[in-house]
Amino acid sequence: MIVSGPETHVSEPRSIETGSEQVLGRLEDRVAVLILNRPETRNALTGEMKQGLVATLERLAGDGDVGCVLLTGVGSGFCAGGDTKRMKDDGRPPSAEDRIERLRREHRIPWLLHTMPKPTLVALNGPAAGAGLGIALSADLRIAAESAFVTTSYARLGLSGDYGSSWFTTRLAGPAKARELFYTAERVTAAECERIGLVNRVVPDAELTKAAREWARALAVGPPVALAFMKDNLNRALTHGLRECLDREAERMVEGALTEDYLEAVAAFAEKRAPVFKGR
Repeated sequence: MIVSGPETHVSEPRSIETGSEQVLGRLEDRVAVLILNRPETRNALTGEMKQGLVATLERLAGDGDVGCVLLTGVGSGFCAGGDTKRMKDDGRPPSAEDRIERLRREHRIPWLLHTMPKPTLVALNGPAAGAGLGIALSADLRIAAESAFVTTSYARLGLSGDYGSSWFTTRLAGPAKARELFYTAERVTAAECERIGLVNRVVPDAELTKAAREWARALAVGPPVALAFMKDNLNRALTHGLRECLDREAERMVEGALTEDYLEAVAAFAEKRAPVFKGR
């Protein structure tokens, strides 16, 4: 479903309620910035953080004032994955079925980042490990600080992986490289991540915030309907054959040509000015 948005303009920043001080949020210039806020643990995930992210991402997916979602972390790490100390202290849930159901609810986080009808961008301010890596890879785009690194980490814990990490790593880096990263749990530098396709851009640490915000703002002022259609097409290409994708592209092209945004883009091109998209 495409949600119409207002005419693009510079707006006053406002806070986004996440339900937790462990996830900060604000909306500025159509960019919803979400910040993981447990720097003392390199933003290791707690139940409270997970619930806050799920609820917030569900709202943002249908918010016409949001043109792009940018996710990053506070301090020296993006996300260290699950908080293993809290897992131990909390004890085990009553049954394996309960644990599976809880994890499936948490998996709404990568699902929403991957499927919401608007661009999602992760800024890796530091290491991303385990579930943190899965979250990072589930976004459409990634920009990393030079000092950042990633690791699957699961082999060190005797676990197999969650948060879509195997699915996203396989599609971004290829089957052979994904197996290497999972079996060895080695650290992969930001430069190597860029080389193998896990991140799109690497910038000096001091430039990450500025570069990420500029990229997010550029995405946020794009044509909302067309961007949603593009994302649907690109996601479909991961799981469907050529014939199905061609048919869907034909439908989306015609639907897009019937929007006000298309007429605005044509007029702006003729008048040699930047288009102003309204999401309809």
